[in-house]
Amino acid sequence: MNTSVSQKAFEEAQSLIPGGVDSPVRAFKSVGGTPIFITEGKGAYLKDVDGNEYVDYVQSWGPLLFGHRDETIEAAVIEAVKHGLSFGAPTLSETELAKLVVNFFDSIDKVRFVSSGTEAVMSAIRMARGFTGRDDIVKFTGCYHGHSDALLVEAGSGAATFGNPSSPGVPADFTKHTLLAEYNNIESVKKCFADSDNIACVIIEPIAGNMGLVPADKEFLHELRAVCDAHGTLLIFDEVMSGFRATVNGAESLVGVVPDIVTLGKVIGGGMPVGAFGARAEIMNVLSPDGPVYQAGTLSGNPVAMAAGYAALTKLKQNARVIAVLNERANRLVNGMKDAAAKYGIAMQVDTRGSMFGFFFNENEVKNFKDATTSDAVLFAKFHAGMLDEGYYFACSQYETGFISTAVTDVMIEDTIAASERIFKAITNG
Repeated sequence: MNTSVSQKAFEEAQSLIPGGVDSPVRAFKSVGGTPIFITEGKGAYLKDVDGNEYVDYVQSWGPLLFGHRDETIEAAVIEAVKHGLSFGAPTLSETELAKLVVNFFDSIDKVRFVSSGTEAVMSAIRMARGFTGRDDIVKFTGCYHGHSDALLVEAGSGAATFGNPSSPGVPADFTKHTLLAEYNNIESVKKCFADSDNIACVIIEPIAGNMGLVPADKEFLHELRAVCDAHGTLLIFDEVMSGFRATVNGAESLVGVVPDIVTLGKVIGGGMPVGAFGARAEIMNVLSPDGPVYQAGTLSGNPVAMAAGYAALTKLKQNARVIAVLNERANRLVNGMKDAAAKYGIAMQVDTRGSMFGFFFNENEVKNFKDATTSDAVLFAKFHAGMLDEGYYFACSQYETGFISTAVTDVMIEDTIAASERIFKAITNG
């Protein structure tokens, strides 16, 4: 496969943009090689600047549930653009999208839109602190909640400790109120509460997607809810990635645990930059202008983004069974690849939630980030490069989740499995 134009494009980008990319994972550092520069997406396919086509299992890291350039969403965006790109004033489209989100989630009475998942989480935590009058928060090693200062915290040994910044430019004073716990380990959470009586909220991805796909155990989430209730602490479900991907009614409908606050993104923008956070009215009412907690954004509720999100969620509501169909395809994909790997003595751990899928080259089940780091990163890089050469675009890190869109057909699934077997054979034969 020729990628010479992508290589030249990357060289030029590196001279103008740090690392040549505007989001670090895109640089292919963890898998090697040159990132592919994309010119077009249509349905399940991406086309790069060299004219190569790929079946896309990234789908813009999750937002494109209906594939690239879905006709319904595209038409809604074009119509919205005809009336203006941005007003900085209220529009009816914000209220219409808010109605949809509130109707999908039992835990949400009111919602506020922002422009990214990072912004949604940052605002939700500020709201939780303002509501409780407390300063500390608990997060879990391996759960990514955006790049706001308080959440860029180094992973410890798994014991609950106050966190240290994991990025230069983040003062230690900004993270001294962030405590770390181990995912799926309730004792580590209890240790945090033993260390602090000032915890405003616990934030968790109930279906983690940034250490690979690692869902939280149902029993663990029930125990987490009980611990939060016992201490008057708010529980935040970060569903920026899993919202409307794992299920249409949120992780709360899968596990039977009702969070106090939910953060959303990706699918609710239909491919446009949108984030949101919602909660029961009592909590949301502390936000300005109703309450004292300030949060604002010039492009929040952007009419073009609202139109895309409304079209995406309306289409999902009208075709709610699509999640079950996509889950069946996701299961067929990862289990097919697992069987293909087994023929060549390669161990894989696989899982799915709705249209999300994940896999690790690991002998053992992965329950937390520490487990994930024991996976074979070298083998993953070889697999990724081989599949890219075969025309299949997978996430360029073993710590990312894959996504199935409605544009991915049964034939594509079977072809992907066949290609994976060819790659496993090539890898094991040296």
